[in-house]
Amino acid sequence: MTHTTAHFGKDLIGLESLSAEQILLILDTAEPFKEISERRIKKVPVLRGKTIVNLFFEPSTRTRISFEFAEKRLSADTVNITSTGSSVVKGETLVDTARNLEAMRIDMVVIRHGSSGAPRFLSERIPSNVVSAGDGSHEHPTQALLDLLTIRDRLAKIEGARVCIVGDILHSRVARSNIYGLTKLGAEVGVCGPPTLMPVDIEELGVTVFRHVEEAIEWADVLNVLRLQLERMQGGYVPSLREYNRIYGVSRARLERASKELLILHPGPMNRGVEIDSDVADGPDSVILDQVTNGIAVRMAVLYLLAGGAPEKAESAKGGVEE
Repeated sequence: MTHTTAHFGKDLIGLESLSAEQILLILDTAEPFKEISERRIKKVPVLRGKTIVNLFFEPSTRTRISFEFAEKRLSADTVNITSTGSSVVKGETLVDTARNLEAMRIDMVVIRHGSSGAPRFLSERIPSNVVSAGDGSHEHPTQALLDLLTIRDRLAKIEGARVCIVGDILHSRVARSNIYGLTKLGAEVGVCGPPTLMPVDIEELGVTVFRHVEEAIEWADVLNVLRLQLERMQGGYVPSLREYNRIYGVSRARLERASKELLILHPGPMNRGVEIDSDVADGPDSVILDQVTNGIAVRMAVLYLLAGGAPEKAESAKGGVEE
């Protein structure tokens, strides 16, 4: 395999434009990076001297911390910029930000933005690598990648697995990225949630729509339970949280009725007692904490590959320990 950027492009904007081969390349590269987090000295020098800016126009402590851990474990220099300004940042402002960043001679930008398309907009205007950490209701590629890695760890392969995404599909960039990634890797994908939270043309993405969570549980090998985005619930999407839990909540009783083992994922943060009950979130089928661990490895893999690291050298890259 030659220089990876040829295989991978300059940026990671979403999974829609990636091939199955490229997605597997990231997952395979993440494997050796998992081990680094288990060591006493959790550092390798592969991105030493690189400057990465975490540009968060939308708050997300969990995603930002995960990226920061990934960057520091690869020995990159990191700068965090969080904008608490207006929710829709004007295009001109983003261009000014981009130009200022370039003037500081940076190498990579990790951007999270409330407007769909902001990472692509930025990537077309700066020569640095751009990684999307979530944009509007478009995509959240690294979340889907860590979900894929978690599923593959437990089921040995993704091809043929039945994965149902449950909850607020309408507002979810996680759902969109997961659907693209899972279908490309040969999984069967289902979605389940209230009709008010289901995009009209969702079937066109090659998924099966389940109206009842019981049917979804009966069908699936894996449930990826999405957070009800309470901040968007003012519009009467669901009658009440209690009602949502009664009809769509993933409970221990519902899982036991299915009389089979199911893998339970949740991208977090969880609304316990709404979309998922505590005894499920903390139960034996839950791989929610594995997702968090895998998130760091996946983000290390993405940054390493975008920086031009050769995938076949990831195994040896982990050998060098930062003094």
